[in-house]
Amino acid sequence: MARKPERKLAVGAISARPTVIGNHHAVATGHYLATLAAMRVLDRGGNAVDAGVTAAMALAILQPDMVSFAGVAPTLIYLKEQDRVVSLAGLGCWPALTDVAKIVAAGNGAFVPEGVLRTVIPAAPGTHIEALRRFGTISFEEAATPAMELARDGFAVYPLLASNLEYVFEQNQRWPDNARVFNPGGRALRHNEVLRQTDLARSIAGMIEAERAARGDRDRKLRAARDFFYDGPIAEAIERYHVEHGGFMRRADLAAWEVPVEDSLRVSYRGYEVHSCDAWCQGIVLLETLKILEGYDLRALGHNSPDYVHTVACALNLAFADREAYVSDPKHVDVPSAAMISAAYAAHQRARIDPARAWPKMPDPGPAHEFARRLAQDAGSASAAAGSGPRARAAVEAGGRPTTKPVERSMDTIYGCVVDRFGNAYSATLSDPQYDTPIIPGTGLAISGRGCQSRLEPGHAAEVKPGKRPRLTPNPSLAFRDGELFMAFGTPGGDVQSQGMLQVFLNVAEFGMTVQQAVEAPRFASYNFPNSFAPHEYRPGRLGIETDLPVAVIDAMKSRGHDLEIWPKWSAVTAAVCAVMRHDSGQLHAGADPRREGYALAW
Repeated sequence: MARKPERKLAVGAISARPTVIGNHHAVATGHYLATLAAMRVLDRGGNAVDAGVTAAMALAILQPDMVSFAGVAPTLIYLKEQDRVVSLAGLGCWPALTDVAKIVAAGNGAFVPEGVLRTVIPAAPGTHIEALRRFGTISFEEAATPAMELARDGFAVYPLLASNLEYVFEQNQRWPDNARVFNPGGRALRHNEVLRQTDLARSIAGMIEAERAARGDRDRKLRAARDFFYDGPIAEAIERYHVEHGGFMRRADLAAWEVPVEDSLRVSYRGYEVHSCDAWCQGIVLLETLKILEGYDLRALGHNSPDYVHTVACALNLAFADREAYVSDPKHVDVPSAAMISAAYAAHQRARIDPARAWPKMPDPGPAHEFARRLAQDAGSASAAAGSGPRARAAVEAGGRPTTKPVERSMDTIYGCVVDRFGNAYSATLSDPQYDTPIIPGTGLAISGRGCQSRLEPGHAAEVKPGKRPRLTPNPSLAFRDGELFMAFGTPGGDVQSQGMLQVFLNVAEFGMTVQQAVEAPRFASYNFPNSFAPHEYRPGRLGIETDLPVAVIDAMKSRGHDLEIWPKWSAVTAAVCAVMRHDSGQLHAGADPRREGYALAW
């Protein structure tokens, strides 16, 4: 049985925003307009998948500095009636014609360069349509219309978007369509100006018209919308541009791609079960860290005390060292996932933590393959294999090493989650910006540049290979307690995603905070590993920490050897967690992070 949180906070304890509470359904996403679009679907009777997909496509319009409609969309769905968690692997692979030597030459052997050479198959449109086909009830038209209208009619540029567009002004200037959309009149769009993406609106409208025109049942109509993108006019435009500009993507790559529908990875933590997508994403960092921390009495350490911050940071260091060494596309690399989230391995990793000293550089990876061999010999290892429901176990299967690179701004993402009146849940993290790769003329689409997360070092777990998926940072999550849905949660933030998600989950599960208090509480994050994004900057010993943590904590972290970087309160770099939780009362509690534009609604 899960240990019930001790409600140590006073009733009515302060948060800048209230926790949003509803009896029927709840939504929390990275932008208020996407949250509202999802709520409209729920109010009309749609389920969590209908609403989640609607929000996801809208988010791709609303944060184009971070997300592309033709980007990535790792998705977790909980089906209450089947008591089953499914993962839609919304990440495309390198095209068949990928020429590694050409990428190495263009990137000076250091990292995958910006532009068409980092393009992988765009997974988001196919993922959204497959989610609707298998688990939704509405048409593509109903789900996509809010996104199409936001692209066509525009929306007000908000402060974070304005700041980011100014930051990447020169990068967008490199390609005519990027410059035309984001730098009209030769300057970046400013706060409160209207951003319109008319070519993108036409592309979405083309998919809607293809669905309308198709004959047959709902499946055939949804397939027609999918084919308009992957085997029709959009695919033709992508191929034409890549042929003209030396890229690798062809219509055949797009037409052949289908989104894998998989089991999730999961780990138990004191009566909770926390799920992530498979090891093609970094969600296993969250799972491994939780398992390491299970051996500590975190409540006794005290929330955000020196011992707590140091212990959590060290546990994260161990999990990120394993990410660097092992995590990759399980179809191409032997990732020892079951071992990495096992209790025995967690105990081994836990014993490596020095309570008085931080690691001055990334620690060596743990012996995960050795533990995997032990599990394979253990008659009980079958219980650690991948399963489909919140009571099942997890499984899967990789190698690498860090280098120090020059600094470059990393890409980011956005998140959304929904829980409906039936008890179903949707959790998805959308990504791929539009400043590091060209918008394909006439389409409004910047095709997934997620190849930036692949590596060029021969033998690295995440090295570039045709047909292989890059290692992905976006990692949505679902958590269960006593076999029942407890929380859907996730965040943008690149390498900080798992770290922000971990702290918010612990704030609720261990310290009894409301959801909104949990996302607003001060945070910290380690950077003691190579950055996931090209050029893979490595900052040994670095720990970022928000300035509103007590001075005593900051001083203690310095004395234990952490290389501190102090962030302002509610810094956008510390992630922006959104979450929906089923409360003990049976009501749905939702929270959204004020560090960015996130908003929650419920009814």
